Amino acid sequence: MVEVTFPIGVFDSGLGGLSVAAEILRRLPNERIVYLADNAHVPYGERPLEEIQEFALGIVGFLIEKGAKAVVMACNMSSAAALEISQEYYPNVPIIGVIDPGATAAVKVSNRKPIGVLATTGTTRSEAYVRSVARLDPTIRVVGQACPRFVPLVESGQAESEEAEAAACTYVAPLLGEGCRTIVLGCTHYPFLRKVIQTAAGDGVSIVDPAEETARALENILNERQLASGELNGPHIFYTSGETDSFAAIGSAFLGREIEAVEHVEWGVDIALVSRDLQSRT
Repeated sequence: MVEVTFPIGVFDSGLGGLSVAAEILRRLPNERIVYLADNAHVPYGERPLEEIQEFALGIVGFLIEKGAKAVVMACNMSSAAALEISQEYYPNVPIIGVIDPGATAAVKVSNRKPIGVLATTGTTRSEAYVRSVARLDPTIRVVGQACPRFVPLVESGQAESEEAEAAACTYVAPLLGEGCRTIVLGCTHYPFLRKVIQTAAGDGVSIVDPAEETARALENILNERQLASGELNGPHIFYTSGETDSFAAIGSAFLGREIEAVEHVEWGVDIALVSRDLQSRT
């Protein structure tokens, strides 16, 4: 039986999902989280759809085994590729992504002008934001821009470097040329680049971080299912399939609070490999 004291599961391919985790903790201070960063496979944005689905199914299962009462896919590529298949595979636990919340937030401020989306190559190719915005307002045009240099810059702690500034100018310029006055940070790593992106875009452009709307959607689900916790009842727990020391050091800065301990997990040992055909688990 699910208890209100159980944690919120959050995952991403790496450090980026901590932008969503931070917003969840800000909005829902009585909730604790169990976070998994799949640094062994970062970035997801260049990987095949089928592979991302298998990663997501395995990670969601891991988080549920750790007691998660709800799971947040704090990763745009996972949300685009694997949200529906994960909801089908794990029907008893609410699972939410970041794309629909991000689209909702963007539409609210767009004044029906074109919306730009900075994202990984995979999320851009999926056109997930195009479909999500169209469901809300089919008159709004969405312009995607793949940003393959961004995730490595964040993961290496270079979010405010000269290289990051140059990359931001390169990626933002085409969106401005298409008349976009609203730009969605379509990867959870990108809020850590917000300063350089805003500088490249100019003060007249609204930058939308889906994290706030995602935390609001989570809050609504917890309240609807009477799963909201009335008090903080334990520590936040962090796992990575990569290197623990660097995750703790950089992650603490990104989360805005100290990550005291990070546990390493192995694929095929701690995290089950789940077939995307929904029939087998090895």
